[in-house]
Amino acid sequence: MQAKSLKELAEHVGGEVLGDGDMLINGVSTLERAVAGEISFFCNKKYEPLLKSTRAGAVITAEPVKTKAALLIAEDPYYAFMQIVVLLHGHRKHKKVGVSELASVAKTAKLGSGCNIYDFSVISEGVRLGRHCRIYPGAFIGSGVKMGDDCIVYANAVIYDGCEIGSRVIIHANAVVGEDGYGFATHNGEHHKIPQIGKVILEDDVEIGACCTIERATLDDTVIGKGTKVGDMVAIGHGAKIGRYCLLVPQVGIAGSATLGHHCVLGGQVGVVGHIKIGDMVTIGAQAGVINDVPDGATVIGAPAIDADKGKRAYALIEYLPQMRKRIRELEKRLAEPDKTGEKL
Repeated sequence: MQAKSLKELAEHVGGEVLGDGDMLINGVSTLERAVAGEISFFCNKKYEPLLKSTRAGAVITAEPVKTKAALLIAEDPYYAFMQIVVLLHGHRKHKKVGVSELASVAKTAKLGSGCNIYDFSVISEGVRLGRHCRIYPGAFIGSGVKMGDDCIVYANAVIYDGCEIGSRVIIHANAVVGEDGYGFATHNGEHHKIPQIGKVILEDDVEIGACCTIERATLDDTVIGKGTKVGDMVAIGHGAKIGRYCLLVPQVGIAGSATLGHHCVLGGQVGVVGHIKIGDMVTIGAQAGVINDVPDGATVIGAPAIDADKGKRAYALIEYLPQMRKRIRELEKRLAEPDKTGEKL
């Protein structure tokens, strides 16, 4: 890694320097852990006290703040920080191996130029890989899968037959894309498997976390929209439609045929029932249970999920419910007792 001056970093992100622009920056860190020669960022007011104690050489902020560090003023500090991390450290490097002799590649498979197929991976019949794809050891690509350019499939991930993968898609270790949907017809007490004849479509720039499961549909397709990022251990049911640029935090569960709009954010362990519609730009708090449609732009929390403002007020009362119950019983008792005139209150 080559150190860059603070001035060079500001130019790279379209920002402005307040302080020593010639200072050399050779690393990145948090406000709490940063030392001289490192740059950090500030975009959450709850970390404001750390600005006084940080030893960082520079801090990225949206506006001037009180700190001993030099400042890099940027419109979006976190995005600027990301750009600087990439510039100084880069993304993970992938070893170039070509097509390993220990990989199993079907004769009818077609690989784009610059692909790297690692040991013990399996590329099945009729697969089409774009350019510069990396398929790590133990990964399985089922028959007829189509994949765009610059995709990464990490170790032991599985893509079932017929799925369509866009360009620049990342599928992390042990994820499963295109498994059979959870579809059964119950007759006379027995559960009969329904063939799942749809497929899974991952559009461009999707990232699938480790140990995720994405089911193929019974009839229609399961679709993950462009730029959506799916965290670890997320389960997406058959026929679900996830819009563009959504963020699904780890352990989210989305049932079959649910639809999410674009730029939705689902916190950890959110559960979404099937056959409902969640609008665009919706935020759902951690561990919420969503059982009804949610309109565009809403923020909901709780189980069952309700408007966040109402939910916060309701949950704030929970710890006082025993005292309230006791007080209500006392009032009921008093109302049931006769007053001095002999009449009940």
